[in-house]
Amino acid sequence: MLGFQIMNKVEFSKKTLDKFKSVIAKYPEKGAALLPTLWLAQQEFSVLTPEVEEYVAGLVGVSPVRVQEVRSFYTMYTARPLGKYHLQLCTNITCSLLGAEELLEHLKKRLKVNCGETTSDKKFTLSAVECLGHCGTGPVIQINDDFHESLTRESLDKLLDSLK
Repeated sequence: MLGFQIMNKVEFSKKTLDKFKSVIAKYPEKGAALLPTLWLAQQEFSVLTPEVEEYVAGLVGVSPVRVQEVRSFYTMYTARPLGKYHLQLCTNITCSLLGAEELLEHLKKRLKVNCGETTSDKKFTLSAVECLGHCGTGPVIQINDDFHESLTRESLDKLLDSLK
């Protein structure tokens, strides 16, 4: 026994590395490309583990701590595995006044999870998030990359049924 472990090296696929090169070319300094590089990493690896954060740090020339700080600030990045459908319900003031809090309680009961949890079948992860920028058509939910506005309990149930 040699006394060391071979680590799985995290790196982008050729396709994602080409996208990264295109992104980095748009910035005068590499560190400014942190957000889009994190997005590429999330698309490539699904979850931003410490190993992925370290890899991204090396790519853009910042410290791994800086990557972790940025990743943890933005709700669009995740360090934990998500369900097939990530349900992000806006609970900011406008959506709350339009019924988002009641919809959140309805989702918790229907899915049998709390915020930040994933259903046992790994199908849904529920999150309450700050403003999604659709204040004129709230309440709003983002499911993966798609927005659904002017929600009611009935329209939300219909939407969930269509995902099953």
